Amino acid sequence: MFRALKVEKTNGVPAAITASLVELDDADLMPGDVTVDVEYSSINFKDGLALSGRPGVIKDYPLVAGIDLVGVVSASDNPEWMPGDRVILNGWGIGEKHHGGLAERARVSGKWLVRLPDGLTPQHAAAIGTAGYTAMLAVLSLERHGIGDGDVLVTGAAGGVGSIAIALLAGLGHRVVASTGRLDETEYLARLGASEVIDRALLSLPGKPLQSQRWAAAVDSAGSHTLANVLAQTNYGGIVASCGLAQGPDLPTTVMPFILRAVTLAGINSVQAPRALREESWGRLARDLDRDLLDALTTTVPLGGALGIAEDILAGRIRGRTVVDVRA
Repeated sequence: MFRALKVEKTNGVPAAITASLVELDDADLMPGDVTVDVEYSSINFKDGLALSGRPGVIKDYPLVAGIDLVGVVSASDNPEWMPGDRVILNGWGIGEKHHGGLAERARVSGKWLVRLPDGLTPQHAAAIGTAGYTAMLAVLSLERHGIGDGDVLVTGAAGGVGSIAIALLAGLGHRVVASTGRLDETEYLARLGASEVIDRALLSLPGKPLQSQRWAAAVDSAGSHTLANVLAQTNYGGIVASCGLAQGPDLPTTVMPFILRAVTLAGINSVQAPRALREESWGRLARDLDRDLLDALTTTVPLGGALGIAEDILAGRIRGRTVVDVRA
């Protein structure tokens, strides 16, 4: 038997979606060629939606939540993986249509796994999690395009993606401006490396299609009017990496930033990124991310404690990253 956070849906009118800590056994595991004893997971925005009963994330009920995991291979029919291997899994539908990482055990496809890089502890890998891995994908996208001279903007700055994006970009020598709705977190954001903090209200309302140029590049996790305004303020030839929709999935903009300023909008998909890109991302995280900063932005809770913070992450009340010690 093993513990898991299972999300279930009733057939009533209206249907009710509830999450609870339950005990399962190996017969409840889904198909896969590798079994992992999970050590850590984390709480991301999608996990907050799933655990708080919001529709849209989980495709099939009942399902174990958790879109990432870090653990040890306990059994394998895949020649790439042996018992004792430490592995990371982000995306590929876990916690959405395949049992996820908020459980003490998982059975998954070996094709989805990435080896834990040298220099990263399992705890640090979980603290990075899907949010930090997504932030690194965004930074890689900016680098491949080329980051010009000037400020780099990070929206949703106090969240998981934003916090790690700031730490990465500042550590790489860029002047980072953080946009947040929590100005009381200014000291925290400065400690991560932000040179300036602005109120998200400056970006979140409808604005003109073209505005004064300010950003050499940006990482946006908000979408909607925020992303539209960021595009309108990006320098000629600049790039914006879009990786979230905290404000909304709409994009009320025009072609003006693209055809008059040659701005590039790069989409970041962490769920189905190929293994080579995942390995590159995790290798860079192991090399470039300051562990002391990572510790400063991380809180750890036991498996059952994840239920109590789902609403907080949706409301933007969670700072940085929340690791779930599934064994506690």
